Amino acid sequence: MKITIETEVNAPLPVVWDAWVNPEDIVQWNFALDEWCCPKADINLNVGGTFNYRMEAKDGSMGFDFEGSFTKVSPRERIHFTLDDDRAVIVEFTETANGVRVVESFEAEDENAAEQQKQGWQSILNNFKRHVESKSNKQGH
Repeated sequence: MKITIETEVNAPLPVVWDAWVNPEDIVQWNFALDEWCCPKADINLNVGGTFNYRMEAKDGSMGFDFEGSFTKVSPRERIHFTLDDDRAVIVEFTETANGVRVVESFEAEDENAAEQQKQGWQSILNNFKRHVESKSNKQGH
């Protein structure tokens, strides 16, 4: 089953793209709950390249690695990757009148309810939007 989430980020495409692919940015937004953090992000954004984002509870009680490999990269347009459990994910970046629409489609996993997965991924995407828009505002875009 595929799940699709999206947001519109009020910032220029180069700023949005860079925030998605730079480790310094990823650690600022890549978590679903305020009680969690992403202390480390490694990314090799090339076909066949891999990524590993460490997700941890701020209190240190639990954590996991979110990792996979890139199968297709179209700069400032689309990223395809496969997670370590073989689920495919596509992230698309489309310029709009107000900024950039980011659409993420992913195959659901079996452990958690689809709605729970959708909410978790959407929450991360909402964090991304907040991060990019606050960064963009500081830069005067």
